[in-house]
Amino acid sequence: MEVTGLGWLGTRTRDAEALARFYSDVLGLRQTHHEPGFWVFTLPDGRNVEVFGEDYPGKDHFATGPVAGFAVPDLPAAVAELRAAGVELLGEPGPTWQHFRGPDGNVYELVAAE
Repeated sequence: MEVTGLGWLGTRTRDAEALARFYSDVLGLRQTHHEPGFWVFTLPDGRNVEVFGEDYPGKDHFATGPVAGFAVPDLPAAVAELRAAGVELLGEPGPTWQHFRGPDGNVYELVAAE
């Protein structure tokens, strides 16, 4: 599998507003989207860092900490490699991602490189 970089980072936290302010005010990240319980910050390279509140739907699997997404040039091939290696896949692949559980028990994902 070829990983070309960090493709995405997401965090689900009970302190989402405070973390979003920290990303914006302290780290200087550019906020590009906000809705109740969800913030997106776009880095200079075009990749996103996302913050989810505890009640934001569909992110219950973010229970182990931040989720790092590894960019791969061929997502279907990389997912096939995970399957062949016996890695636990979480849900079905999305159009540009696939979540999986690492051997440490944490959740990670593969992200289609653009």
